[in-house]
Amino acid sequence: MRIAILGCGNMGMAFAKAFLHYNLVARADLLLLGRHQEHCQRLAASHPGLPSAELTPAVGAYDVVLVAVKPQDFGKIAEGLRAVLQPKQVVVSIMAGIPIARLQRELAHQQVLRAMPNTPALLGMGITGFSAAPEVERSRLHQVENLLNATGRSIFLEDESLLDAVTAVSGSGPAYFYYIVQAMMRAGQELGFSESVAGLLVKQTMLGAYHLLNTSDKTPDELIAAVASKGGTTEAALREFQAGDLAQTLAAGIKAAQHRATQLAKE
Repeated sequence: MRIAILGCGNMGMAFAKAFLHYNLVARADLLLLGRHQEHCQRLAASHPGLPSAELTPAVGAYDVVLVAVKPQDFGKIAEGLRAVLQPKQVVVSIMAGIPIARLQRELAHQQVLRAMPNTPALLGMGITGFSAAPEVERSRLHQVENLLNATGRSIFLEDESLLDAVTAVSGSGPAYFYYIVQAMMRAGQELGFSESVAGLLVKQTMLGAYHLLNTSDKTPDELIAAVASKGGTTEAALREFQAGDLAQTLAAGIKAAQHRATQLAKE
C-alpha cells in the first residue's frame, strides 16, 4: 500500500508514525505532501528518511490520500488536490465538520471516507469514528479501518451525521479531561500542596480510576457509590457539584462543540 498525507501536523504525523510502526506501509511508500517547495524542505528536515513532495500528478500513484489539514484550510487545497486525484484512489479526511458530500463535490471525487480521531492517537490509544461514501467498496473500507486501528481503535458509523457528535464527545473530549484535571490540581494547591505534589496526586488518581472503570463490570454510578459513603467527604463534594449543575454544564459544552462542528461544514 502507498499512502500520501496532506497536512503533516501533530495528527497527520501521528497516523504516519502508526502506519510505519505496524508495518502497514514502507517508508518509501509514505509521502508527505507540502504546500510549496520550501514547505517540502522543512518536512524533509523534520522527518528524515520520509519522502516529501508538492501536489503533483505523481500523487495519483498512491492508494490512499489522507487529508489532515485544518478544516478552515480545505478551500485553499481543494483545487490542487482535485487536479491530481485518480478515480480509484481513496481519500480519507480527518478534518472536523466537513461532510462527505462537500468533499466529493469540491474534489470531484467519489471514493471518500471521513474520520474523526482524537489526540491520544499520538500514543496509539486514540478512538476514531468514521463513515464512508456509498461508492467506497467494502474491501477498501476494511483497508482503511485497519489503517485507523493503527492509532488505537475505530468505530464505523453508517449515519455520517453522528460524526459531529463524535467530534464533540471524543474528538474534543481529551480537552475536557485536561480541564477537570487542571481544576483539581489547582484546588490541591489551594489546600496547601506544591504544584508537583498536587499533580502527582491528581494524575495518579485519574490513571487508577480509569483502569478501575475499564476493568470493572460496575457502572459509573455504582463506582461512585462505592467511594461516596453516606455523610462522608466524597458525598460533600458531590453535593457541591450537583448544586453547581456540573453535569449539565459539561453536557452543554459538548453540545456547543457539536454545534461548532456543524458550523464548520458551512464555512
